[in-house]
Amino acid sequence: MRDIDMSTKYNPTAVETGRYDHWQEKKLFAPESNQAIQGNEPEPYAIVIPPPNVTGKLHLGHAWDTTLQDMIIRQKKMQGLDVLWLPGMDHAGIATQAKVEQRLRSEGVSRYDLGREKFVEQVWDWKNEYAATIKQQWGKMGLSLDFDRERFTLDDGLNKAVNKVFIDLYNKGLIYRGEYIINWDPQARTALSDIEVIYQDDPGAFYHVQYPFTDGTTFNGKNYIEIATTRPETMFGDVAVAVNPSDERYQDLIGKKVIVPLLNREVPIIADEYVEKDFGTGMVKITPAHDPNDFQVGNRHDLERINTMTEDGHLNENAGKYNGMERFEARQAIVADLENGGFMLKIEPIVHSVGHSERTGVPVESRLSTQWFVKMAPLAEQALDMQKNADEKVTFVPARFEDTFTRWMDNIRDWVISRQLWWGHQIPAWYKNKGTAQEEIYVGETVPEGNGWQRDPDVLDTWFSSALWPFSTMGWPENQTDDFARYYPTNTLVTGYDIIFFWVARMMFQGKEFTGQRPFKNVLIHGLIRDGEGRKMSKSLGNGVDPMDVIEKYGADALRWFLATGSTPGQDVRFTYDKMDAAWNFINKIWNASRYVIMNLDDDTPSTLPDVDKLSLGDKWILSRLNKTIAHVTRNFDKFEFGEAGRELYNFIWSDFADWYIEMTKETLNGRGDKAPVQQTLAYVLDQTLRLLQPIMPFVTEAIWQEMPDQVGRQADFSVTRYPIVQDELLDETSEKSFKSLQDLIVAVRNIRSEANAPMSTQIDLLVKTSDEKLVDIFNTNVDYINRFAHPKSLQISADIRVPDLAMSQVISGAEIYVPLAELIDIDEEITRLSSEVKKFTNEVNRAEKKLGNEKFVNSAPESVVAGEKLKLADWQTKLEATQARLNALQATK
Repeated sequence: MRDIDMSTKYNPTAVETGRYDHWQEKKLFAPESNQAIQGNEPEPYAIVIPPPNVTGKLHLGHAWDTTLQDMIIRQKKMQGLDVLWLPGMDHAGIATQAKVEQRLRSEGVSRYDLGREKFVEQVWDWKNEYAATIKQQWGKMGLSLDFDRERFTLDDGLNKAVNKVFIDLYNKGLIYRGEYIINWDPQARTALSDIEVIYQDDPGAFYHVQYPFTDGTTFNGKNYIEIATTRPETMFGDVAVAVNPSDERYQDLIGKKVIVPLLNREVPIIADEYVEKDFGTGMVKITPAHDPNDFQVGNRHDLERINTMTEDGHLNENAGKYNGMERFEARQAIVADLENGGFMLKIEPIVHSVGHSERTGVPVESRLSTQWFVKMAPLAEQALDMQKNADEKVTFVPARFEDTFTRWMDNIRDWVISRQLWWGHQIPAWYKNKGTAQEEIYVGETVPEGNGWQRDPDVLDTWFSSALWPFSTMGWPENQTDDFARYYPTNTLVTGYDIIFFWVARMMFQGKEFTGQRPFKNVLIHGLIRDGEGRKMSKSLGNGVDPMDVIEKYGADALRWFLATGSTPGQDVRFTYDKMDAAWNFINKIWNASRYVIMNLDDDTPSTLPDVDKLSLGDKWILSRLNKTIAHVTRNFDKFEFGEAGRELYNFIWSDFADWYIEMTKETLNGRGDKAPVQQTLAYVLDQTLRLLQPIMPFVTEAIWQEMPDQVGRQADFSVTRYPIVQDELLDETSEKSFKSLQDLIVAVRNIRSEANAPMSTQIDLLVKTSDEKLVDIFNTNVDYINRFAHPKSLQISADIRVPDLAMSQVISGAEIYVPLAELIDIDEEITRLSSEVKKFTNEVNRAEKKLGNEKFVNSAPESVVAGEKLKLADWQTKLEATQARLNALQATK
């Protein structure tokens, strides 16, 4: 055996330490390195990383997302494509600013104490700190990112792209400024888009309040109407009460006036279709400055808009004596005063859906505000039209998520893009005489000439810049940069289903609008990482898992294997440490199998394909199984079915290669015959298998590959080797069928030994009854394998075998296996077992006969499928007849 530098147990720390730094030093992940494995002009293939927020460390979801991308990129690189995987991070405006403000608050400082410039410096410090951490984590994961092309959504190039997009959309009339009801985060003091609001069930109440008539009118014997509200603190913005115009109950009240309690403001009763007759009392108060539906009602009836709340969630001067009170504190005070004043009819506890800020977690307010908006209808229509063109469309995987995209785009509202923050892309707009009748607005990259211009202090929504990511990172809007010309549109976007609205849709309509093309050809959608109980991982549940902790214990390759093979596209995956144990055990199996192979090779054993004329049945079988595995894995990679690819690899490596072929080679390697063909087959199969595994397990596969005799001392890099391709001449159905018979015989004997409690050390006679000359030849030619794996004292293979009564048996295709065990066998138990076998074979015969008796199946199925079913039927019938005969014979001895 060769002396090699491989430990007896897989040690991920030893395998992985320093390897990523070596890859980066050699710039193996730059497109220029593709020249190492390409001949002719290669086809480009590009992925831009979904940029993680610089709000903190990466979580398991990031690890999953990037592992899938890395696998795709590594495989495409090995297949000879010119690959680019472009890294970068997102400034994550509101989220990052909230984090920094939280840190400052713990130090007793606010952003207003620092001022804008100093505060932004603090945020850049935060960004630099966490960006460094994220890059370290990417390295731990082994991600093949080209850091020379790294981008940040606030860098100068992307700022230029953002400004151009804003200015162009403004000049086209697709960006406008207006006063609308928007979602407002009172902690971050900024507007939110609809999809930045997370709804959750909160306890609350319906407060039923009297609104007295002003002129002595009575209704149902009462001098007031009843209004139910969940937000009494907004009453000071009430300007009307509305009823449905077709509601017969209230026809005589339309035009009457009532008094808003605690305020003594007279407001009219109006009619509007918005009101649902059958909901509640059929009467609703109208507060245009604090409810989006009321805002529309107010527009239709030319009602006043009265804002009663400050941007930090306190009531303002329009709230009278409650001016300056925090909104929920004010609610309690108002409710108490309504009760004391006799206006409160009842308080009805409820649980209702309340919108919360995705970033700060506080309940949002619907607030009247002047903001910048994108007019979405034309952009959405353009993106939807793109999806109707086969040559232009973005292919969603799984396809059902295109419906999610389409539904959202069909019902999209205008997008509020301005944010009242300091961290982000400042809006390229200037004002003169702002807020007056002489107000002027200028939109452009630089301040216009003249005095008195002030820049808009707001910044743009983070998703505005992220929507440009696929092309802004390639150098756009510079005129056809090399990267943009070569790698755009990109090929595949990998992301979770939770940000189809946030990001995927926006990239699609912005990409089409500004480049005239789709931003990517495919979108691979994955699910969420959940804990073992199926719960979403969160800080509140305390069930989060740090991927770096997992890597520390199991290694990056084990984590990557779990993430790669844990689910199908679009589905969630559950993380458990039992699954990580299984992943580590699999790699340890690969390690030990590889170690055995490499130790048993000669110093000059090549990893190339051996001379097929010198191959045994086992050699031909494993080479055929290898090539089928290559075909299946490659096909499943192309379909992004990584779980299926993983199962193919697992079964081939663990069962076919390690448990069968390697065990069989020991007969030759420990003997005196010609070992070279077996050694070369072992080397070739191991080499090809490692190549198949490399995109998923880059660390351990390279470590093993570099120990191969033809690689020792070369310091070659595995990532620039060729990916396996199917060698059609090695697909050998005859050898596979023959080897299957050999396996069936060996398994049958093992089963008999197990049922009879006869270990391998127990001497047995083995009788193989068959009239199939091909089987006789297969078994006789490979008798050494039978002796090694079945360990018989004597072996008979013949059509004319006298079967003793006290013997255990199993039927395989074309043969009957008998093991005389007079001193061990329990006839009753054997009769019970054979009866069970008869029942099983009878069911299979009935199933096959029913299928072949179905005219629709016989007439519509391919001829090869029908022929296959007929062969199965014949096989099951033969097994049934042989088993029934053996059962009858045993029963006759009773």
